Amino acid sequence: MTAITEAARQTPVAEDCDVVVCGGGPAGVAAALAAARAGARTRLIELHGSLGGIWTVGRMAFVCGMHASKNGILMEIVNGLKARNAVGLSGLAFDVEETKLLLEEMCLEAGVTIRLHTRVVDTIRNAENRITCAITESKSGREAWRAPVFIDCTGDGDLGARAGCTFSVGRPGSGETQPMSFIAVVTGIELEAIRQFTNARRPEDGQSRISHKKRLQTLLTEAGTPPSYSHPTLFHIHDNLFLMMSNHEYGMSGIDADHLTQSTLRGRTEVHAQMAALRKVGGPWKDIRIVATSDQIGVREARRIKGRYAVTVDDLVSGVRHPDAATRCHFCVDVHATNPAKGKGLGNEGVKAKPYDIPIRALIAADVDGLMMAGRCISGDFLAHASYRVTADAVPMGEAAGKVAAAAARTDRLPQDVPWDEVGK
Repeated sequence: MTAITEAARQTPVAEDCDVVVCGGGPAGVAAALAAARAGARTRLIELHGSLGGIWTVGRMAFVCGMHASKNGILMEIVNGLKARNAVGLSGLAFDVEETKLLLEEMCLEAGVTIRLHTRVVDTIRNAENRITCAITESKSGREAWRAPVFIDCTGDGDLGARAGCTFSVGRPGSGETQPMSFIAVVTGIELEAIRQFTNARRPEDGQSRISHKKRLQTLLTEAGTPPSYSHPTLFHIHDNLFLMMSNHEYGMSGIDADHLTQSTLRGRTEVHAQMAALRKVGGPWKDIRIVATSDQIGVREARRIKGRYAVTVDDLVSGVRHPDAATRCHFCVDVHATNPAKGKGLGNEGVKAKPYDIPIRALIAADVDGLMMAGRCISGDFLAHASYRVTADAVPMGEAAGKVAAAAARTDRLPQDVPWDEVGK
């Protein structure tokens, strides 16, 4: 690859903050809320035109990994959606547009300053190897955002990578990553007519946990559009509104723009073909239509930034406990097939996870000071990541990181010097 040399330039400092959160998805919103509520001047920077990340931009509006023990900001969000009648009767699938508005209102009420349509492209570190600025590009040009503490909630570990952190991607050795998925919001179908094909099963239906997926796979296959994901799911939101997850994009990297483009084009083609095929099936499917598709294809995994502790599969098997637990995870190991020649579904690869803790140390970067992570880009191995990557864990991770970041900024300490028992209440 050839290269050019750009001229040196001055970048204006757009703002001095206490905490800068990069990425406005589930983890980023929680981090910003927690930091602002703790009194920190908090800036939340998001690439897209709304908050919510995978829930909204990715259209996967479902709280995956929810457990009765969860509380804090996650439950505030869930209860806020329920109060708006935005949650389906069948579980925690919810209305995308109501979610966007709720998250914006929560952040603004807490005093979070939001910047949308802005991409993190670089960082500045001082002589002590501490990150001092995040550099962004937007319609406003190139800008710097200065703070003593930064939190990488980009999902893909963009901020950590730009800061020079060590990171891992995919399976050890091969680097294979879980496939991305392109999501569709659909309507034109009635729940009672197609309930057996949805996640909205009732105790009296006597269905197994995955029988509805098998029925939907068979239906799509017989209609002439076998899904690239062999466990397709229709999530009921409310009334006649559903989420459709039926696409897998194999061998594609979430940190390669060409791969993201190719996957998006294929994914959109696939879900539209499936809808056309279902309309031809007729009956309850004759009026099914796509309302919206992902603005950003759903990326299950990209970079895992090296932290001061790495969550491992052994932690899951043993059900490890930590005194500095940012959250306790209850979700299984959920590996979506990395090689379609060996299957197009998902599984736990023989690992049975017990409830386990994620320590705050896994949310603190090892290579650069003043940097934290929350969400799926935290420090861990491939199989552990396949469990903790879900949004029901991303939110409490963000909340914990926000609390520590605010305390560190307020007392002029590094995140690793803030005792967890000082803030983790």
